[in-house]
Amino acid sequence: MGLYEQLVNKEEKLALIGLGYVGMPIAVAFAKKIDVIGFDLNAAKIEKYRSGIDPTKEVGDEAIRATSVEFTADPARLKDAKFYIVAVPTPVNDDHTPDLTPVEGASRILGQNIAKGSIVVFESTVYPGVTEDICVPIIEKESGLKCGIDFKIGYSPERINPGDKVHRLETITKIVSGMDAETLDTIAKVYELVVEAGVHRAESIKVAEAAKVIENSQRDINIAFMNELSIIFHRMGIDTKAVLTAAGTKWNFLNFAPGLVGGHCIGVDPYYLTYKAEQLGYHSQIILSGRRINDDMGKYVAESLVKEMIANDIPVRHAKVAILGFTFKENCPDTRNTKVIDIYNELGEYGITPIVVDPAADAEEAKHLYGIEFQGMEDLKDLDALIIAVKHREFEHFTPADIAAFFNPAHETKVFVDLKGMFGRDDYKAPEFDYWRL
Repeated sequence: MGLYEQLVNKEEKLALIGLGYVGMPIAVAFAKKIDVIGFDLNAAKIEKYRSGIDPTKEVGDEAIRATSVEFTADPARLKDAKFYIVAVPTPVNDDHTPDLTPVEGASRILGQNIAKGSIVVFESTVYPGVTEDICVPIIEKESGLKCGIDFKIGYSPERINPGDKVHRLETITKIVSGMDAETLDTIAKVYELVVEAGVHRAESIKVAEAAKVIENSQRDINIAFMNELSIIFHRMGIDTKAVLTAAGTKWNFLNFAPGLVGGHCIGVDPYYLTYKAEQLGYHSQIILSGRRINDDMGKYVAESLVKEMIANDIPVRHAKVAILGFTFKENCPDTRNTKVIDIYNELGEYGITPIVVDPAADAEEAKHLYGIEFQGMEDLKDLDALIIAVKHREFEHFTPADIAAFFNPAHETKVFVDLKGMFGRDDYKAPEFDYWRL
């Protein structure tokens, strides 16, 4: 009897290593079919899950309360499993080089607890070669086992989109790969238990790693192009959203929009690919150019706001400016690698300490990572300027009267930056508003 059959018959268990925005939904999904151990080093997070609380808001508190996942922060519990999925973050360092510390640490813990006959599947986004050249040697060293003989390895890139209730684990085709045909077949069958959209069997682990890293690089480049267009059209006095709406009537025009590119995927993954390319003697031109544009957008937004304030005779230094939304994307509590912080910091260079309001964000995380304490909607009064930086559903109901009420009544013109174009320009016309969007 193979490992797949043992899992289905609940004679063996699956262990999920890393219970964040990616790992936790995977664990919950598999627990509907097989026995699952959910492991994370963060004991406080584990306690929340055990208490029926979903801090990620990906599956909701009710699903956490109902799940049979055995949540634990004890590495020794990994000994009870035979099929492992590693879903830890893969960030970058300050110099934009890959930070493999989390995936190396997970490999080390795994190696200390793995048994013969196990299969390990990595989901963390990496450059081609990391799984076989970096993770496997660590597991072998810690376990004393030999890959290909005592345990097998595979890779299946995560495609979960945080905050997206449509494109989920179950509804997105899953790329799977394995070190040999037998391993690939087992991994494919295991994922087919939960992925209704089916799986794509990549021909090698490196192909699967490369497929993932170019998915986000492609989006990054396309958004960078939109951001560059926004800068150009703004100088021309043309509304970028109107241009994109017109161009979008052609059947093959790609539907991208300008914006801040943060988070732990699109704003990070391209650096993994360019890092490996540099090691091989190739200096990226298109990918890094896109990264430079996107990394500078927070500074551009802040500078544009200051220019609008000066144009309306509003003193800049110590101005009361509010930023609504701080997460890296809409309707998601995750503030990691948010580019809104770039707007906040750049405004600080002009002597402005913005008020930040975000009812959807993880306030504790924001304070820990950035030292910022959120304020409430009741604090939005007597403003000199307003930026809605994130398209949260909590902001969608605002009317022009609501927006106007946030401002200092002494201002004849209200400087309003609607970064993502949530509202119609016709509702925020001069002279009452100086409305600007990317």
